[in-house]
Amino acid sequence: MCRKLLRVIGYEKAPMDTSSASAERVTQLLVHWSHGDDAALRELTPLIYEELRRLAHYQMSGQRPGHTLQTTALVNEAYLRLTSQTSPSWQSRAHFFAVAARAMRQILVNYAKSNQAQKRGGGAFKVELDETAIVSPEESKEIVDLHEALERLATLDSRKAQVVELKYFGGLNYDEMAEVLKISRVTVRRDWEFARAWLHTELHNTA
Repeated sequence: MCRKLLRVIGYEKAPMDTSSASAERVTQLLVHWSHGDDAALRELTPLIYEELRRLAHYQMSGQRPGHTLQTTALVNEAYLRLTSQTSPSWQSRAHFFAVAARAMRQILVNYAKSNQAQKRGGGAFKVELDETAIVSPEESKEIVDLHEALERLATLDSRKAQVVELKYFGGLNYDEMAEVLKISRVTVRRDWEFARAWLHTELHNTA
């Protein structure tokens, strides 16, 4: 399995983190933006764009050379999806990046499926990302395999699947995941340990 999938099942440590002061400011600005303050969005943009860039860089690490351009395309797509909402209701920085995690998962999975369809000659749908963001056939399979494994896990326990999504696609730490899911840090850790073992089995069986 590739490095990214090894990180999912715990062989490498996920990234984090920004300073508490910065995180608190992002939360304040998100709340102000939710209340219709456009000036807050202007101040927020460089902060969230930089964080999205770090998340995207994490997602694209382990892929073929040239992933800087791939990262830019993924960031731009995720940023447009997140900031184009007409009535955002952000509760905190953690909540925002939980939504960002879901957006990045959808973008990557859609692109991987499109890549596989085009390889088979199907061309069922097209994802509007810069061509430099195309993932390799191997990466496409691994992304789709992980997505499908998470879908299976969600049918067993949706919260555990969400923990993986938040950690893998969003890079959130235990405290942030606990805040998003409104459960204790200990419960998050237990969910992660279970999901990690379950995914280890599932991903090896599909390898």
